Amino acid sequence: MTKSTRYEVLFYVRASGECPMDGFLDTLPVKVRAKIAKWIELLEEEGPDLPRPYADVLRDKIRELRVKFGPVQYRLLYFFMAKKVIVTHGFVKRTDQVPKAEIEKALSAMEDLWRRKEKGDISI
Repeated sequence: MTKSTRYEVLFYVRASGECPMDGFLDTLPVKVRAKIAKWIELLEEEGPDLPRPYADVLRDKIRELRVKFGPVQYRLLYFFMAKKVIVTHGFVKRTDQVPKAEIEKALSAMEDLWRRKEKGDISI
């Protein structure tokens, strides 16, 4: 893939200025953050073509970046806006399926971002 076709990964920022991903990453050990950074680089290169086990489609345009470190599974939920990948938030996965509440958080963030973009409050 050429440099011009790469995707840009952005972290969702609420209207209040809070970035859920920053808060999540701050709680993680350095080695886990480094592995997540590598997976994000893969996402930048492959975009929607990034296969399992790295990524998967959940529902309603929400996808997950799947990072395993030792026995712990981390998930970053995201969606696409043209050539941008918007990562809404991350969490430690403790159940077999991604909890519905986590998907709802990502959907809410996506709707908020689209609404703010349409109003002209942000440019992405």
